[in-house]
Parts: sequence; C-alpha cells; structure tokens
Amino acid sequence: MRHCSVQVRGLLTRSELDRYNALMEVGHYLEQQNRYDLVHTVQKEIDYLVMPAIERLKEKGRERDRATAEYLAQKRQEENPS
Repeated sequence: MRHCSVQVRGLLTRSELDRYNALMEVGHYLEQQNRYDLVHTVQKEIDYLVMPAIERLKEKGRERDRATAEYLAQKRQEENPS
C-alpha cells in the first residue's frame, strides 16, 4: 500500500482521514493475505479519496505564489517610485 504525503494527509477532512486510515488497514490486511488483486482495488479507492486534498494543496501553493508576486510587485514600486 502506498501512503499519500504528510502534506496531503494534513489537508484531509476528519471523515476523509478516518476513511483513509480504515482503507489502509484493510489494504495492509489484504497484503498479509497475499490478495494483491484486491489490494489494487483498495489502493485505487485511496487514490480517489485523496484527490480533493491534493487539489487543496495545489490551491494553497497557487495562493502562496500570488502573494509572493504581489509582494515583489509592491517592493519594485517602492524601489522605483514614478
């Protein structure tokens, strides 16, 4: 089973995180039973589950980039007043 990143897990809602943990537990059990055909299905469900959190992480990055661009533009204006 592949875990998602700590950053993505941090952006999961409480219900998403509970479901994620339950699916990981099921997946690990299936791996112990050598049921890799079912593990693949569980991993796909986990991948679908974390998609909204990945989008939230991307949006945070875009917000940070916008804030940086605004800050740099303001700095340029202060250094070169017209």
